[in-house]
Formats: sequence, C-alpha cells, structure tokens
Amino acid sequence: MLLLLLFIGIPLLEITLFIQVGGAIGLGWTLAIVVLTAFLGAWMVRSQGARAMLNLRSSFSSLQDPTEPLAHGAMILFSGALLLTPGFFTDFVGFALLVPAVRSAVYRHLRSRVNVQSFQMGPDMRTQHRPTGPRDRVIDGEFEEVDPKNPPQNGPSGWTKH
Repeated sequence: MLLLLLFIGIPLLEITLFIQVGGAIGLGWTLAIVVLTAFLGAWMVRSQGARAMLNLRSSFSSLQDPTEPLAHGAMILFSGALLLTPGFFTDFVGFALLVPAVRSAVYRHLRSRVNVQSFQMGPDMRTQHRPTGPRDRVIDGEFEEVDPKNPPQNGPSGWTKH
C-alpha cells in the first residue's frame, strides 16, 4: 500500500512543483534548471561513484566488512537515477544522497533495522582445513608412451645432450 501511495504521490508532487516553479520563474528557466541538474548530477554521480568503487576495493583488499561501501555505492547509483528523472523533489532527494553525511545517516538507520546473522569472507577454514604434507603435492603433466623397440624418427628435442 505504501508503494502505491509513493507511485501516485511523488508524480503529483512533481507536477505541483513544476506548476509552482514554472509560474514563478517561467517555462524556459524551469526547463533549464531541470536539464542543468541532470548534467550536474551525472557529473557528481560519476565522481562519487569512482570514489565509492575505490573504497569498496580497499575494503576487499584489507579483508574488511564491505557492507558500508556497498551501501554507499548503491545509494549513489540510486541518486543518479533520481537526478536523471525530471523533477524538483527527485532532484532534491538525489542531491541529498550525494552528501556523504546523509548517506552515512541512511546507512546507520538501515543497519539498525537489519539483523545480520553471520558474515564471512573467503573460504570457511573450519570445514576446508586439511593438514598439508609432502604427499599433498600434485604435479600436473602430460606424457606419451614411447615404444623402446620403435623409437621416434625425428631425433632428440634439443633439451637434452647426447
């Protein structure tokens, strides 16, 4: 029911804002603002998205919990979709999600509502740990059986001296 209200309410809010802003500053300036916010938002999403990917790679390489960088990246992606959608309310929410402090507050709120049962990175060492020894080494190779009565006619390979 909430989703239905959002799908109906947000477009109605956007239309109301378009009428109000367009009546105050004119149609040309209203369209210019919408186009300008789309280009500015795309540029900001691109730069912040690159920074979020760097943070995500850093968390993977240092074997830290990647939940927060992933959430920030998802919010940046969502803000890009909102900024490309024409409208003043969606632009406001999109630009708000590009502010790191707002993203952190949203992340903390969502994290408080989600209960994580377990988190694991890499293989489970409890189930895959085996003692290693000299017999655990496997050397992969190919062979061809040579009949000693009928040796190959092309001579030695050059790797050995006769």
